[in-house]
Amino acid sequence: MKKLHAAAAALALFTMTAHAGVLETRDGAFVNQSAVTVKLAPAATYRALARVAAWWDPAHTWSGAAKNLSLDPRAGGCFCEKLVDGGSVQHARVVFAQPGKVLRMDGALGPLQEMAVTGVLTYTIAADGQGSRITMTYRVAGALSMDAAKLAPLVDQVMTGQLERLRGYADSLAR
Repeated sequence: MKKLHAAAAALALFTMTAHAGVLETRDGAFVNQSAVTVKLAPAATYRALARVAAWWDPAHTWSGAAKNLSLDPRAGGCFCEKLVDGGSVQHARVVFAQPGKVLRMDGALGPLQEMAVTGVLTYTIAADGQGSRITMTYRVAGALSMDAAKLAPLVDQVMTGQLERLRGYADSLAR
């Protein structure tokens, strides 16, 4: 009986976490995709996504502080970060914004920025019961400085962690 309860608890934990994975790797390219469900309606989920400073992991910033991040969720808008002494980073540029449905950005995030690559990060939001399902897809291609099959899982781990943080933030707003 204890094994049955432990299995049920593990299954419940799995369903609450992000579905993540490397969808494709090939020479110089990879595609990662993760999905979570949140307790907010799509419009509110989109607004939570845009408040990136509230949920992005500060360990994955150049400044060490998520409060320095901003995201302007309109075409041409910047996913940017302020640095000390007046410096700044453009992590990505918004190329498609459809409130409550899709936010797509063009940008090579983190250490990918030093490589000659293009990254397209898409958040798709769909109604799911009383809440929403967020699917995050990150497509990267170009002159990767390491084998795509080795790099893709590392990027997937970081990006899935970010999506989990977004889920936690969105769910905290639903309370």
